[in-house]
Amino acid sequence: MEKRKFIKTLIGGSLAMMTGSSWLGCQSPTTQREIATTKYTKPQPLPNRWIWLRPKLDWTEDDWKRTFERMKKVGIEGILPQVYAGNDTLFDHPTLPVKKRWLEDILPLAHSFDLEVHAWMWTMPLNEKTMVEKHPDWFSVNRNGQPAHTHPAYVKYYKFLCPCHPEVQEFVASNVEALGKIEDLDGIHLDYVRQPDVILAEALQPKYNIVQDKEYPEYDYPYSQNCRNLFKEEHGIDPMDLGDEAPADEAWRQFRYDTVSNVVNNFCVPMARKYNKPITAAVFPNWESVRQQWHRWDLDGFLPMLYQGFYNKDIAWIGEEVKKALARLQDENNPKPVYSGLFLPHVPPADIAQAVEVSKNSGAKGFSLFDLNSLSDEYWEAIGKV
Repeated sequence: MEKRKFIKTLIGGSLAMMTGSSWLGCQSPTTQREIATTKYTKPQPLPNRWIWLRPKLDWTEDDWKRTFERMKKVGIEGILPQVYAGNDTLFDHPTLPVKKRWLEDILPLAHSFDLEVHAWMWTMPLNEKTMVEKHPDWFSVNRNGQPAHTHPAYVKYYKFLCPCHPEVQEFVASNVEALGKIEDLDGIHLDYVRQPDVILAEALQPKYNIVQDKEYPEYDYPYSQNCRNLFKEEHGIDPMDLGDEAPADEAWRQFRYDTVSNVVNNFCVPMARKYNKPITAAVFPNWESVRQQWHRWDLDGFLPMLYQGFYNKDIAWIGEEVKKALARLQDENNPKPVYSGLFLPHVPPADIAQAVEVSKNSGAKGFSLFDLNSLSDEYWEAIGKV
């Protein structure tokens, strides 16, 4: 990997002050990336109506033009194209294999229809074969001592990285930097900024034939050596020695929230702002279950995935979660917008207007739809009426 200049500092110290974040993470020395002190120009208001879209590499330029024109007509303002999903990239990258420079291809097309483009990247999973083989020590470890790249939870791609590993922090920041260098890109959107689900949403548990009535060790992360060493340094105990009592230990729980927050606030955010890019994230409503204390993140906006069907809830629940999110994010001096993430398979066309209205009445700035592949003619019509 390309060598870059680093400085030794305390997490949450000088670099956190540069970002304007009040978050103080694990008080342990670590290697951090030196970030240029170029003043960050806070963006104009972000788009209110977003859509996530996964790549269609066989589409022609005319296919994309027709789709972007249709988006513009129904009021979509921002697109979130997935350009990195833990394997090769769909944009120019200095170290990962590049499958196609698809992002660079669609940027001018989207802009020609006044659509903002915020590149959607996976943050903590890594599935690229060469990188996995080269860096087995990078991966998160569960309470059974099993690393995620050899024993991924639930599905094969759940090869999550260790948030305490200095080289992982560098790697994640380098991915943000590669996107930041794309001059015409409007923003960067983080996904999978977390650890594996220690407890799945209720409706998903039967799919995997499991019952999770507590935090079981095979799903409980991260217990990698770096995290254990840092926690022991602070608290005088190896968290692995806590055994089945580990989930109840408040210090260990908060430490793990902080390790993920550190990656966001002290690596991703400063790197995006070095290139003057707004940065947002797709986040979980059940944040405790994925070690994702996102109300402590210094981002420009949040798109919580309020997929009510996975939680056995109705559309009214979407509004309840928006209110909870805004309450956690409350900061009069630095308000953070929330956009309801709507899962179209759980929101039929006839219910789109209700889901949007519930979101708006609860304080959401707008909404985001998952995803383009689900848009039938009925959906296009319903979105246009909204």
